[in-house]
Amino acid sequence: MSAAPVTSASPAPLRVVPPAKGIDLSGAERAAAAFLNALGVPTDTAATTDTPRRMAHGYAEMLSPRSFDLTTFANDEGYDELVVARSIPVHSVCEHHMLPFLGTAHIGYLPGPRILGLSKLARVVELFARRPQVQERLTTQVADWLWTHLQPRGVGVVIEAEHLCMSLRGVRAGGTSTVTSTMLGTLREDPRSRAEFLALATSVRADATGGRRG
Repeated sequence: MSAAPVTSASPAPLRVVPPAKGIDLSGAERAAAAFLNALGVPTDTAATTDTPRRMAHGYAEMLSPRSFDLTTFANDEGYDELVVARSIPVHSVCEHHMLPFLGTAHIGYLPGPRILGLSKLARVVELFARRPQVQERLTTQVADWLWTHLQPRGVGVVIEAEHLCMSLRGVRAGGTSTVTSTMLGTLREDPRSRAEFLALATSVRADATGGRRG
């Protein structure tokens, strides 16, 4: 994707464009039909005749992040406390089984010379989630990208997700949640800042369970 690091004098917004990739929907539809037929699923009934096309379009959408403008603003007020966006939806596809994993991301940063338009945190998550992924890499990629392009004093990313490759097949442990985290800068080096971010991020789970953490 193309974007340049921002500074206090940088113009805003910057256009973020995911890498171009060729998508052959007709080929994907033919392959989907062959795949389903090989598994004994008919594709010639009234209900399934359009299923290969829907599969091809569905996976194309899941694997295609959208371009966006990285809108930033000069930190004229010198704001130096945490900015945290909680419960950002995560929709990705496990690269090992090509089954979805779904969850939420909690992102915090300590501003440097510029602050970020809040919706852009969700855009950055989508930028890296809409591709074959593993959760550990996704967490690191989001944190590294914000560190490079926003130039904050610290970044923290926590992702909680359920993997359907674990819930629907294999061990079939439905409801199991996987948690990953990455900290950079002050949030990695300063125990108090790290603890503050994690407390704000994990309070989402406490709210959802009536005050219980876990």
